[in-house]
Amino acid sequence: MATSGAPRLSLPLLLPVTTLLLSLLLTGSHASLSPRFIKVPVDQIGVSGGVVSFVCQATGDPKPRVSWNKKGKKVNSQRIETIEFDEGAGAVLRIQPLRAPRDENIYECVAENTEGEITVNAKLSIIREDLLPPGFPNIDMGPQLKVVERTRTATMLCAASGNPDPEITWYKDFLPIDPSASNGRIKQLRSESFEGTPIRGALQIENSEETDQGKYECVASNMEGVRYSAPANLYVRVRRVPPRFSIPPTSQEIMPGGSVNITCVAVGSPMPYVKWMLNTEDLTPEDEMPVGRNVLELSSVRESANYTCVAMSSLGIIEAVAQITVKSLPKPPGTPVVTETTATSVTITWDSGNPDPVTYYIIQYRAKSPDSKYETVDDITTTRYSIGGLYPNTEYEIRVSAVNTIGQGPPSEPVETRTGEQAPASPPRNIQAQIISQNTMMVRWEEPEEPNGQIKGYRVYYTMDDSQPMSLWQIHNVQDSVLTTIQSLVPQETYTIKVLAFTSVGDGPFSEPIHVKVLQGVPGQPSKFQVGAVSDTSIELTWEAAYEKEGIVNYELRYREGRFGTQMKKTFGPASSYVVGNLRPNTEYHFSMAAISNKGIGAFTNEITQKTLQAKPSAPPQEIKCSSTSSTTLLVSWRPPPLKSQNGDLAGYRVRYQVVGTSEGGSEDGEALEEPTVPATDEQVLLQRLEKWTQYRITVSAFTEIGPGPESEPLTCRTDED
Repeated sequence: MATSGAPRLSLPLLLPVTTLLLSLLLTGSHASLSPRFIKVPVDQIGVSGGVVSFVCQATGDPKPRVSWNKKGKKVNSQRIETIEFDEGAGAVLRIQPLRAPRDENIYECVAENTEGEITVNAKLSIIREDLLPPGFPNIDMGPQLKVVERTRTATMLCAASGNPDPEITWYKDFLPIDPSASNGRIKQLRSESFEGTPIRGALQIENSEETDQGKYECVASNMEGVRYSAPANLYVRVRRVPPRFSIPPTSQEIMPGGSVNITCVAVGSPMPYVKWMLNTEDLTPEDEMPVGRNVLELSSVRESANYTCVAMSSLGIIEAVAQITVKSLPKPPGTPVVTETTATSVTITWDSGNPDPVTYYIIQYRAKSPDSKYETVDDITTTRYSIGGLYPNTEYEIRVSAVNTIGQGPPSEPVETRTGEQAPASPPRNIQAQIISQNTMMVRWEEPEEPNGQIKGYRVYYTMDDSQPMSLWQIHNVQDSVLTTIQSLVPQETYTIKVLAFTSVGDGPFSEPIHVKVLQGVPGQPSKFQVGAVSDTSIELTWEAAYEKEGIVNYELRYREGRFGTQMKKTFGPASSYVVGNLRPNTEYHFSMAAISNKGIGAFTNEITQKTLQAKPSAPPQEIKCSSTSSTTLLVSWRPPPLKSQNGDLAGYRVRYQVVGTSEGGSEDGEALEEPTVPATDEQVLLQRLEKWTQYRITVSAFTEIGPGPESEPLTCRTDED
């Protein structure tokens, strides 16, 4: 812990840009702006043992922070001080006393905000007193200690010489004074006389205020360099005022082990002494107690505490407390309470379980199954939340964690709950039908994959005319079974059957239809009819034989190309798979199949669809053309291969070309060259950097993701003469 000294009060009249920035803010423009310098430091030449100040100020939105670097690092020296103004958007770099060559360097002003960072450099040169050029500024008369009554006029004198005549500026408490920002109250006199000596640049302060009190310096500068006067204090006498806090200490939150500075500034007349206390312990030694301003520096803080700033003068004692809170991870919230459940959502509430503020909460939930992982919902700012998108009739485990500025705390105890039932989300599986007598069939199936609750039963819909609406189909209800028989069917007719499952909430979706012919001995519809291996020219079909395996003598397969293609037929002996070959690549085919016994042909399966894989194009591009556009270029164009020969999505084109040898010269053909791949959307390419008045042989091929097709017939083309 340490304390640091006397106050340095900022002038409200510093730098005219304050007024400019205020007017910009009042216009209501809130767009973020990267930093921009409005006051840039200038190169300076100082005298060894003297003083220089570099002034830097920036603007932007949010307000930038200005700092000073030397060789890329923060300046750090007892002789080098950074004085901030304009809430940190401006900073004066003051070096005193100057040491050569140690202080001679390039100093870098850095302005940064969340939108960006900019820098500007200023160079410092230092000359020894005995080597100063003849025209170097000299302070002939510097300001003197002055005491003035409040509201009276104070004049700080300054006279300087040099060649050329130096320009006079003023600093107060190490910050530059801008008379134009004082509404005429502060003036720099251009011509004055003191005991017969002409004075240029005296500072006149009318209607003096308490804030005018401070340490003043006169600065003379010309092209040869800069020289500072000795500082002089101006005291503004005011009536006796009890102490009060002009900058009371503020409470802060810090990370464990962190550091913090607490500033406390008090004013009064006389100026009060300021000290820090922790409970009854004095943190400021009695003989080091500063006047007006005391900064308490805390480091490696592990525990929260209240620090008291005490300001005292002969007119009274006042106190102010700053609470330093060391942050910690939040505690677990209370166990969540389930207040409402539906088939797909659960609503929970919970107690925060934390006396300190919580930034937000995190909910983690998972289905209670061996392989399930927690899903997470972030940024919840209330203690009530509805988790949606859940599976019906599923048991879930839910827990809550709190998050603060340190991080995420441990989770609460979990709560377990089950979502409500819903109608089944999927139909019964593997529907099969078998004719067991002249007018009776047996239908069986398996439970749905997503029952969404307890299955209460099934409904079997059947009809001889599947073009009718479902409301006209006959219905057969089944409970507690996945098998049933349906009687009173019409012999020789083909029936279409669909099955759905239902829970206490409602009916699920229909299964895909199956077909059965009411004729004993005729095979049932092949089940699990599906696609197996697929290539660019073949598709494998697989299935399970119907119940009457021993009675099947053949299968009939019907298929067609596309939706409206010609239907083709294949008949083959008993099997559980069949490969349809000689198909066209990248083409969609439709298939259905029925089993045949000695009694006749059974019902056909539902149609299934499959597309063959892509292949290389089987034909080259068409209409290859070539024209000479200059003595070194040829324009080659083409049309894509015929659609039926593309065999997939074209990925691009390859253009090859080579010089054609001449029989007269006896030269051979030149080396074959290839253009970079031409995109499939382009149908021309410009061949460049060719030889003048030369014949070229050109071919074009198209390719899919599988590979290139055949090349076109060679086309001969000649470049122009020069």
